[in-house]
Amino acid sequence: MVLISGKHLPRRRFLRGIGATVALPFLDAMVPVGRLGSAVLAKASQTRLVCIEEVHGLPGCNEWGATRHLFAPETVGRDFDLVDDNPFKLLESFRDHLTIISNTDVRMAEAFAPPEIGGDHFRSSSVFLTQSHPKQTQGSDLFVGTSLDQLYARRFGQNTPLPSMQFCIENLDQAGGCTYNYSCAYTDSISWASPSEPLPMIRDPRIAFDMLFGAGGSPEERADRRATRKSILDWILTDVAEVRKELGAVDQRRFDRYLDNVREVERRIQLVERRNDGVESRELPDAPPGVPDSFSEHMRLMFDLQVLAMETDMTRVISFKTGRDAQNRVFPESGTNRPFHPASHHGDDEERIMDFNTICKYRVGQLAYFLERLQGTMEGEDSLLDKTAIIWGSPMADGNIHNHRRCPLALLGGADGYLRGNLHLKAADGTPMANVMLSLMQGLGLEIESFGDSSGTFSLSA
Repeated sequence: MVLISGKHLPRRRFLRGIGATVALPFLDAMVPVGRLGSAVLAKASQTRLVCIEEVHGLPGCNEWGATRHLFAPETVGRDFDLVDDNPFKLLESFRDHLTIISNTDVRMAEAFAPPEIGGDHFRSSSVFLTQSHPKQTQGSDLFVGTSLDQLYARRFGQNTPLPSMQFCIENLDQAGGCTYNYSCAYTDSISWASPSEPLPMIRDPRIAFDMLFGAGGSPEERADRRATRKSILDWILTDVAEVRKELGAVDQRRFDRYLDNVREVERRIQLVERRNDGVESRELPDAPPGVPDSFSEHMRLMFDLQVLAMETDMTRVISFKTGRDAQNRVFPESGTNRPFHPASHHGDDEERIMDFNTICKYRVGQLAYFLERLQGTMEGEDSLLDKTAIIWGSPMADGNIHNHRRCPLALLGGADGYLRGNLHLKAADGTPMANVMLSLMQGLGLEIESFGDSSGTFSLSA
């Protein structure tokens, strides 16, 4: 319950020290009396948006995999079952925050002209959040569309220190042209500020941490601070003590828990850096020291940073690219050593399809950690999971044939009550994925009449 008092902390209260600026989470002490208090609560409740892209599709979008319900459940509506081999089975405990949407198409990722044939991997990512067809070029004359996350950020992200944040897992710093005469920009970014402006994505947890917490005003200051191996919290102890005096018992516990989370994320980043510093042989030889070799460890760090970013209202809009098309990374933690891209080309062999499914279950399963962290982070009387809309999907369906029809798509979170969850919706044949995205954006308050190749809206209720 939010306690309203005459004295209150400003929502944009920061803890400051030498080269450090740490934002606070939402606290009861930030709510003043009267209508102003209602305005503060309303502002704090703005629905967050997280867009997560998967590459290479899912085995359940293959003809044989569909008969085994490896993605779309057998029945529609709320009374659906997830078979054990369905990757979303690992999210069963979050069923009330899960809406599976099957049978939508991403036709803008298909080849429109003969020279584009075969280039699916190198244009798909740019289509995911734009639902627009990219211009085939290796030059600077890029053109695809403005992405959904950036449309949302323009409307609802301008009052935050960072209107949006873009994260990724794999190495995306390949300059110039990629294969099939496509610029690598199309492969490397899912966020487009304009049809010709891809946004860079953050791979290194250290960079994201420093962005969120102002860890040093210059590279030299940051290097000096790291050399001392002191926590960023050590630089703001005086301000921490002053703020604690202004808080009630409930806020103090919330405040302390938040600082503990910041310190724990920082400690894990430092541990990874020390582990990788000076190592001659790494599983990811070109990765920065702050990037773990373990996919699971990297994903969890990035998810933790995203939770902190939204909890402090540093940003309300996040995009997250979890893979790079045509990558050959191996995921030993998944239970198979087949490289990711070759595994997606299973040749319709049932045993190899299930081997690819093993990788996909592992990758989709990482979402459970994110959902758990969001559910355990409260803002007023609701959790961040209740106040967030998460789009998870792939612009590719069956990676074996580079198909973009009947692509996998799921919505997670409560979106401030707009999404009810526990639902499987099957679109009519030929429905663009853009229809679902258009309806979601309209439901979250974005006033747009069309998006990408949308042909109409799509009901997100049973």
